[in-house]
Formats: sequence, structure tokens, C-alpha cells
Amino acid sequence: MRKNKKYSISIAITALIIICYLVTNNILFNGINPKKINENGFQANLFVKENIKNKTAVIFIGGGQWGDYWAKEIAEKQFVGLSLPYVGRENLPNLPEEIDLEYFEKAIKWLGKQKSVNPKKIIVVGVSRNAELALLIASIFPDIISGVVAYSPSSVSWSNTVLPYNSNELKASWRYSGVDIPYVAMEKISGNNSDKIRMLEYWENGLSEIDSINNAFIKVELIKGPVLLFSGMDDKVWPSAKMADMIVKRLKNSNFNYNYKNIKYENAGHLISNNPEQSSDIRIGKININGKSYEYEFGGTKDGDFKAKKDAKIKLMEFIGNI
Repeated sequence: MRKNKKYSISIAITALIIICYLVTNNILFNGINPKKINENGFQANLFVKENIKNKTAVIFIGGGQWGDYWAKEIAEKQFVGLSLPYVGRENLPNLPEEIDLEYFEKAIKWLGKQKSVNPKKIIVVGVSRNAELALLIASIFPDIISGVVAYSPSSVSWSNTVLPYNSNELKASWRYSGVDIPYVAMEKISGNNSDKIRMLEYWENGLSEIDSINNAFIKVELIKGPVLLFSGMDDKVWPSAKMADMIVKRLKNSNFNYNYKNIKYENAGHLISNNPEQSSDIRIGKININGKSYEYEFGGTKDGDFKAKKDAKIKLMEFIGNI
């Protein structure tokens, strides 16, 4: 009798644990668990509801928590999200330099073969330097990418040396078919006697190199699909609004055949792609240069960033829905 009682209690506890797991899992993931992909030469988290077929897919370049958040958000809207990291993981490069674009090509082609995905409706999304990369991917693979969204974008490709933790040897950030993507060659940002760094001046100096800029300009006119650009007019990390204008000017001059929008937000800074449901007090970042830590401003105000994030999410979802 005692054995049966103990057995019944054990069964009840096991059942309770399973129920708690299922309830907690449903609360955390709202029915959409990421499927880890580590095959065909790339790593990613795939977010898609069951029984979804032939839908628009969105690749979030860079992956991580940011990519996972947005991939899950669009999966909840009946689309397919792929959070795609490319550095900093086992079997991936340690640093964002000389990154082979074949890596992204493999991921795009694999995604296009999934039953849940319409291969003619795959778009890429990136932020900051990953926006640079997203625009580049869309221009190099126009037949398999149908649109691009760039938050705080760059109009050109930059050398690896724009990041202080990269190697000291000047290299291309991106490569394709063994050939370097032309870039603006930059000296590493240098420190000073204070504890603050003014980032904008560094990038503005790079944009003043006209010959280098013309050579490194991303060929956005080759993109075969709509382009959506978001930038904060008070971005103090780099001149994203200015570079967005440069992109639009190139599209206009080439008589671009697709829709494009250049949305610029007043009182907004560099951090306009984060979770729009959360208002953030973070206004300062830190960067290590030659062993010394410096502070730099992201720009914008708490209210300005919050409003920009909310509006950008609405426009992002509209963009995806219209692909």
C-alpha cells in the first residue's frame, strides 16, 4: 500500500513538473520556440509557427538577443524570422574582418528551400555596421533578396580598423569569391587625455575622403526590392542620417525601380532598433582603446528614442507585410 502511495506521489510530482514546464515555456515563448540551425555552413535561430507555408522571411543580420527578439516578433505576425550571427561563436570567426559573404548566401538559399518560406520574399535587416552589411548583401545577391531594412545605416563599406578591438593590420571587413569588398581605409580611433571620445568626428573625417568614398560606396542601385532606412537625427555614434541621405541620392540618380523610404527621427540617437516596448535611460556607451576605457554618447533623448522605436516597429511590420 505504501509503495503504491509513493508511486502515486512520484507520478503526481512528475506530472506537476511537466505541467509547470509547459506553462512556463508557453509564457516565455508564446508558442514559438527557436529552432537552432547548425548545418549547411551557417548557424542561426529559426522562428516560425507550425503549419506556416510560403510566407515572407526576414533575416536579422548579427543575431544575438537583438536578432532573436525581432525574429520572434515577426514570427508572431505569421512571418518567418531567422536570427543570423556570423562572429563570436564556436566555428565562426572571432572578429568582424574578412568575413566571407558566401556564409550569408548559404543561409539565404537554405531559408528559401523551407516550406514555410516564399523564396521570392526574403528580406534582410541590420543595425549600424550590420546595416552596412545588410545593404551590401542585398546589393550582391539581388536575385535571392527581395528587400532590405537598415537602421542607423552606412552608405559605404569600412575597413576592419574602425573597430578598436580588431587586428591592427588593415583589412577588408567583407569579402566575396575571394575578393575584398572595396572599403574606406581608416586608421584606428585614437584615445586622448580625457575619459570621453567624440565618435562623430572620427566618421566625418572618413566621409571627407571623396575618392575613397566613391570607391567604397555600396551599390544600392543593384538591389531588386524596396529599401527602408531609419536614422536618428541626433545620432552621435556615427552620421547615420547623413549616410542615409547619401544612399537616397544614389538611388535617385540611378532611377531606382523600387520603393524606398528615408525616415529620420528628431531627438533620436543611435539606439532606435531595440525593443520598442521598453523605454531606456541608457545614453552613454563605453569603448576600450589601448587599454583605457572611454565613454561616448549614443545621442537622442529617452523620449525621442522611445517614440522612434515605436514608430519604426509599425513601419517595419508594414514593410514586411507589403513585400
